[in-house]
Amino acid sequence: MLFLHCHNDSLRIDKDLRGLYRTQTVKRQAKDAKMNYNNFFKDAIGGLKAEGRYRVFANLERIVGEFPRAWLHPGNGEAPRKITVWCSNDYLGMGQHPKVLEAMMADVSGQGGGVGGTRNISGTNHFHVALEEELADLHGKEAALLMTSGYVANWTTLSTLGTKLPDCVIISDAYNHNSMIEGMRHSRAERRIWKHNDVEHLEQILSDLGPNRAKIVAFESVYSMDGDIAPISEILDLCEKYNALSYLDEVHAVGMYGPRGGGVAERDGVMDRVDIVQGTLAKAFGVIGGYIAGKAEVIDFVRSFGNGFIFTSSHPSSIAAGALASIRHLKESNVERETQKERAETLRQRMRDAGLPVMDAPSHIVPLMVGDAALCKEASDRLLYDHDIYVQPINYPTVPRGTERLRFTPGPLHNDELIDHLINSLLTVWGQLGIQKAA
Repeated sequence: MLFLHCHNDSLRIDKDLRGLYRTQTVKRQAKDAKMNYNNFFKDAIGGLKAEGRYRVFANLERIVGEFPRAWLHPGNGEAPRKITVWCSNDYLGMGQHPKVLEAMMADVSGQGGGVGGTRNISGTNHFHVALEEELADLHGKEAALLMTSGYVANWTTLSTLGTKLPDCVIISDAYNHNSMIEGMRHSRAERRIWKHNDVEHLEQILSDLGPNRAKIVAFESVYSMDGDIAPISEILDLCEKYNALSYLDEVHAVGMYGPRGGGVAERDGVMDRVDIVQGTLAKAFGVIGGYIAGKAEVIDFVRSFGNGFIFTSSHPSSIAAGALASIRHLKESNVERETQKERAETLRQRMRDAGLPVMDAPSHIVPLMVGDAALCKEASDRLLYDHDIYVQPINYPTVPRGTERLRFTPGPLHNDELIDHLINSLLTVWGQLGIQKAA
């Protein structure tokens, strides 16, 4: 069975919980005759802790003007202390850019907090409309539709299309994000899984289905756990050959690639061939929200039939104003992208030089292999509490067992001094824990 990367845990967790239920609670239920809900929940959490997969959230307070520095609130009676964040998805630091802050503060002072409803009921604000127009322009599409998050955008669009298109089959890359997987599952459409970035396998599936059946090929541009990039042009060739809709998730690429930040498809000159582009405002653009862009008809279709859009309250207009300012800035400025690219390559090379097991990747993401869940968590803890470095451990089911890692996202403001401190700290922790270095 192909392993499906699930960045938000829900694809395989059901199976885990069912197994846990069978092995740890069945005997108790047989004896007590009644379901003990609290014991079930405790057993499930206990299983995560025993495997080293229980997630502890760092309590952070960002500091305007000092990104990537932040206050860590330990929560144990200790005073807050400054740490360096090395795993933020605010890839370019746009969440603290003066233009973004100015736009958001001006809107709050002018319009207040929330907008008071769903898009259909009093919740369509002027800035929502302007942002959708800006996003359509960013991707060279006729229209765009703003949603509350990238997760909701994927889930809503794929579930709606898969449900409504007659006899639809969705062909999914094996490493697709959980939001895409859950959208496909909810649609109840037939699903086919193609081997990650394997265009030959994709063609086998498409050829078998034929040109007449409704088909959606769903894939990402940048896969965030390994940092690899899809062969977009070759995939689009097959979509065109076999009459399939192309659905491209560019959440880790928008703002980061292309002359205007339109993503990898823009960088590769194939954006005009993509049917539906999905993106986020919560990563390189530094705010929050998700969206899709494409032909007017498909966008209107999702707007009209997508429950995840119809029944969800709108973002405050200040969010849309901030996103609008961020997108407009990054359309004109390459400084942030170029600096980030140099920082990522510098960090990757410094890790290689130090003998650390950094994974090769053509993107801005720098994964460092650990290969054990408990060690990965312990390494993360020691970096945080002994060295004031925050990087979150990435464990199963986000990645397959045995490939646990630390995932670094260096930004334009991670200077040489911070990189020096990180490398020295990693070497110390690696030595303390006996983690294998690069071969």
